Amino acid sequence: MNNNYQHIYDVCKDHMHAYVLIELADGSSIDGIITGLDQESVYIAVPLEGHEQQNMMSQHQAPSHQRQFGYGYPGYGYPPPRFRRLILPLAAIAALSILPWY
Repeated sequence: MNNNYQHIYDVCKDHMHAYVLIELADGSSIDGIITGLDQESVYIAVPLEGHEQQNMMSQHQAPSHQRQFGYGYPGYGYPPPRFRRLILPLAAIAALSILPWY
């Protein structure tokens, strides 16, 4: 592993399960919780926006004609997801900073 990647790896390892802001080499930024790490990638749980949650909920609802009995109520069972998983290569990370968790 390259020294530059080793430094990013160490920073990500120190902030495992923390809410962070990651700035990428292309200038974009992503906020989320670091959930995993390996020698090449960092795994992040990114919170969904309000409109994304509504889209996910409509995808999880089955049309009524697919089931004949039971479980026909929208939202029954599991709640809609609040996070999506994102996998970033360590080479794409330019900076990482901790965000306050409220």
